[in-house]
Amino acid sequence: MPPKRKRVERAAKSNTEQEEPAAKPAKKERRPDDSPEDAAKETSLRSRKKPVAQSSGKKTDKSKEAPGGKVLHSYWLMKSEPESRIENGVDVKFGIEDLKAQPEQTGCWDGVRNYQARNFMRDMKVGQLAFFYHSNCKEPGIAGLMKIVREAYVDHTQFDKNDVHYDRSSKEDNPKWSMVFLQLKSCSVLLQVDVQFVRMMERFIPLAELKQHHLEHKSKGGPLKHMALFTRARLSVQPLTRDEFDFVLSLEDKKPV
Repeated sequence: MPPKRKRVERAAKSNTEQEEPAAKPAKKERRPDDSPEDAAKETSLRSRKKPVAQSSGKKTDKSKEAPGGKVLHSYWLMKSEPESRIENGVDVKFGIEDLKAQPEQTGCWDGVRNYQARNFMRDMKVGQLAFFYHSNCKEPGIAGLMKIVREAYVDHTQFDKNDVHYDRSSKEDNPKWSMVFLQLKSCSVLLQVDVQFVRMMERFIPLAELKQHHLEHKSKGGPLKHMALFTRARLSVQPLTRDEFDFVLSLEDKKPV
């Protein structure tokens, strides 16, 4: 099987997702988020009641609440690096054009090493939509849409000593990490999912534009008031409410602000 593209969970400098060009960050900032120290500091989103974003239109948030108070999401934002960056001898580059070039424009989303992001991937269902977000590049932002085609399954890269995402603490009889397949298919436990390319955005939606709407909605009310891209910026896999998804999608038909 040809090697899959790699990605690394990265700690953000601030909770406003102020990303710098790939050439500028110091080397020490290019480390996986999920060190034991980071994992110990994180509070599970599964036990946290999330605020419901207010909508300025007629549509209502379609997120559901499962028994026990857990919020079930149907829309996602997933980050990957579109520009070459070598880590441990491996190029971690994987942009939306790379997904389009895969057979059937479908590939697995592996290399996630953050527990919150992993748990979100485990919640994904076949047929759900996700924004492909270009991260750690000259102009970060939303480049296109993809679809989940396989739910979370074990991420094989956690057991590969030659892989940049190898995790010596993970055991094959009790794997820690998962992946999904995009179109999006999922992975086993490390989990991954599989995802499939749907289409490019009508226009690229830059982070700066999304932040402007977020700040406006935060002060006056609106669907991006609690958007995880700004409130949980460090996560490479983030949930979206129906209102957030619909608002961001509507921006592609409008002139940049």
